[in-house]
Amino acid sequence: MEQKVIDSVLERVRAALEHDKVEDAISALAMLHPADRADAFAGLPQDDQVEILPRLDTQAAADLLEELGDEEAAAAAAHLPAGTLADVLAEMEPDEAADILGDLPPQQAADALAQMEAEAAEDVRPLLGHPDDTAGGLMTSDFVALRRHTTCQMAIDFLRGLQRDAATPYYLYVVDRDGRLIGVVGLRDIIVAAPEATIESIMGRDVISAAVGTDQEEVARLMQHYDLLALPVVDAGSRLVGVINYDDIVDVISEEATEDLQKIGGTEALDEPYMLIAFWRMIRKRAGWLVILFLSEMLTATAMGFFEAEIARAVVLALFVPLIISSGGNSGSQAATLVIRAMALGEVRLRDWWRVMRREVLSGLTLGAILGAIGFMRITVWALAFDSYGPFWPFIAATVGLSLVGIVMWGTLTGSMLPILLRRIGLDPATSSAPFVATLVDVTGLIIYFSVASVVLRGTLL
Repeated sequence: MEQKVIDSVLERVRAALEHDKVEDAISALAMLHPADRADAFAGLPQDDQVEILPRLDTQAAADLLEELGDEEAAAAAAHLPAGTLADVLAEMEPDEAADILGDLPPQQAADALAQMEAEAAEDVRPLLGHPDDTAGGLMTSDFVALRRHTTCQMAIDFLRGLQRDAATPYYLYVVDRDGRLIGVVGLRDIIVAAPEATIESIMGRDVISAAVGTDQEEVARLMQHYDLLALPVVDAGSRLVGVINYDDIVDVISEEATEDLQKIGGTEALDEPYMLIAFWRMIRKRAGWLVILFLSEMLTATAMGFFEAEIARAVVLALFVPLIISSGGNSGSQAATLVIRAMALGEVRLRDWWRVMRREVLSGLTLGAILGAIGFMRITVWALAFDSYGPFWPFIAATVGLSLVGIVMWGTLTGSMLPILLRRIGLDPATSSAPFVATLVDVTGLIIYFSVASVVLRGTLL
């Protein structure tokens, strides 16, 4: 649906609410696609959300909460009475209901779970014991499992008896009498097979699965690598306990990419939507890195103070300090971003560190030579055209050119190796954010610059 249509409906909703016509607002929201309805609902002030949500019928409220993000859904659900919330959660997918319960205050979650229908509560309760960022936290207990001696006709009859809102059986999993996963069969394979054929005769035995404690990034990698629409989850005894569907992985990929981008940008992961996170919580997330980077940048002043005599004798050197340190920081940020992303996609592993180093040293030398040549030409043109740098301008140009080669190479090397080092010691590579790499390269870049100057300009300006 076009954004202008959504905006128009949202205006109607707000106008209706201003006149206390909640039913009119609900009718307007009902015109939208469920995903757009959730976006429009999330854009309303919290007071309006509190007015609307309890007035929706149980299924409509469940559909709305399923479309909202986890934090947004929990924030809205927190205003529902325990009984109403229990009825709504019972209509939701078990994994979605578990996500909301996990984000609610413990007492409120316990009250809602206690008032849920027994069957629905039994589906949700096992999902609450797993961390959100693991396979167990992502899986749903709403899946279809068959026995090996079931015939294809029996399987089709069984599927016809399922509720219409049951999970889509992209794959049907085969288990033994103890619930251990032993095979998988596609719905299409069952339909085209002879009715009397057994599931065992058409099932695939090489089943890709994940343990309940598998990290969500590894789950996403498995599903992407093997082109799976669903991934079975097994416990320590290889018993099938849940299934992760592709739509849950889309959310994971978005969440992980957002977290990495925020870290690369020099802040802690917010873990909440930008418009929902509390102001002071956001300040705490951002202030820590800014303080660290600020203190690190003080080392730049310390480094320049160490070369105070050189600067006093050749003030012209100070003109190129911003050029020098920004080039090193930029090249380091480039390398860090490329390597972090490659590691996230599984393209680079720890054992590839030597290949990465060799590649980035060559890249750094090449890029440094390009920038060094441009810097040399710039000083040459200005010196010849405007006599800007005095009689020793060739030495100054050589100093800048050679420094850029060294600094850019050092920047790319630092930016590429730091993420690998952090992964090696068990930390998140994204914490080697571009600002952190830039700060590190700034300090070392000054040392390289003034060291080159002391050699090239000795006997002239120094």
